[in-house]
Amino acid sequence: MHIVPLEDESRVIHYRWWAVGRLLSTEIWAQWGRGDMSETGAHGHLIVGQSGGPTAVINASVVGVVREALRNNAIDGIYGALNGIEGILQRRIIDLRRESVATLTELLETPSAALGSCRYRLQPEDAERALNVLRDLGVRYFLYIGGNDSAETALRIAHAAADAAYDLRVIAIPKTIDNDLPETDHCPGYGSAARFIAQATQDSARCTEAMPNHYPVKIIEVMGRYAGWLAGAAALGRQNPDDPPHLIYMPERPFDPATFIQQVRATLRRHGTCVVVAAEHLRDRDGHALGELFAQGVDAFGHPLVAGVAQTMVDLVRSEIGVRARFDRPGDLQRMSMAHISTVDRDEAVLVGRMAVRYAVRGVTGKMVTLVRTNGPQYACETGLVDLPLIANAQKTLPEDFLTPEGTDVTAGFMAYALPLLGDALPRHATMRRELLH
Repeated sequence: MHIVPLEDESRVIHYRWWAVGRLLSTEIWAQWGRGDMSETGAHGHLIVGQSGGPTAVINASVVGVVREALRNNAIDGIYGALNGIEGILQRRIIDLRRESVATLTELLETPSAALGSCRYRLQPEDAERALNVLRDLGVRYFLYIGGNDSAETALRIAHAAADAAYDLRVIAIPKTIDNDLPETDHCPGYGSAARFIAQATQDSARCTEAMPNHYPVKIIEVMGRYAGWLAGAAALGRQNPDDPPHLIYMPERPFDPATFIQQVRATLRRHGTCVVVAAEHLRDRDGHALGELFAQGVDAFGHPLVAGVAQTMVDLVRSEIGVRARFDRPGDLQRMSMAHISTVDRDEAVLVGRMAVRYAVRGVTGKMVTLVRTNGPQYACETGLVDLPLIANAQKTLPEDFLTPEGTDVTAGFMAYALPLLGDALPRHATMRRELLH
């Protein structure tokens, strides 16, 4: 990973301050349109797009881009591509300078993708077509917010610009709840989704504990594609070692039905209930998807649209153990619940948007902004850069030292890594003494 140093120590302090969860005031907002930035670059317009699955904080990155662009004399028009690269190909582009300060401020509290998103893989001729649109508009800065598939799109646009000898600065801005982008400590979007999963697991487990004879087994199916970062986050809400989830199944380990049944039986004997968290892309030892009977095809990038992991596990429990079981699937709520937003996550999403503009104006292209955790007694992050070919269609799974030997829980190392990303402390659940009358 190539770490690009900030210009002076005062800026390092400033961005560390942003990473711990504070927001600038509306009064400071008004100063951002004054063009007082000393940095200069290729004079022209900037365009930003959103791509892939929406999150609770992807709009915060748009706010960061606009905030920084307003301060820079090298940037004239500030444009937004509706529905990502599809909006550029279809010339569906808006003027972000016409949005009010109030609207942009409210975007910090608005989930999903305000510009609209897409899952579109560029066809052979699309990169040149998109470049022609950007050149016609006088765009010199192309910022694309998304994950590994979106990085591929940004890389192809960068290659097209280089082939055409057109000075276009292309920067990818990281975003994914899956937290599977390599070369960055973590990804904006993950902290808020992890906070949701941690809290939702505890909330749902309380219901199971309240009526153990009704549904003693609960399966919670979470997103995360081929990595277990989100499933592992379910452990972050535990107040005591024996608290749910009792079992966590992550894609990094093959799923064995017989072992699963043994582990559920043992948990029921010990606790009377069993709360399981399962990643949506579990596979057996032969590589077959656990929910393949419920598969819904593939997306534009060839990723299977799976479903049915929780249903399959519930059916196993019912048939092999003979107890009642049910499942919860939070679905899109885990992507964008504003009730569970992490302030750290939101402020880092703003940070990577702002730094993307700064790097582009300095002449950087063909890179993605990264988050770099600093050493110190308190959690803080700086930013760096990584080449797009290292991100496009690549993924980062949970390292072995974040998984217990049994593969059904996470280690203290994972907890230390992930807990700071949740922001404020989670609400604590009370446990009654429940002393019986004599």
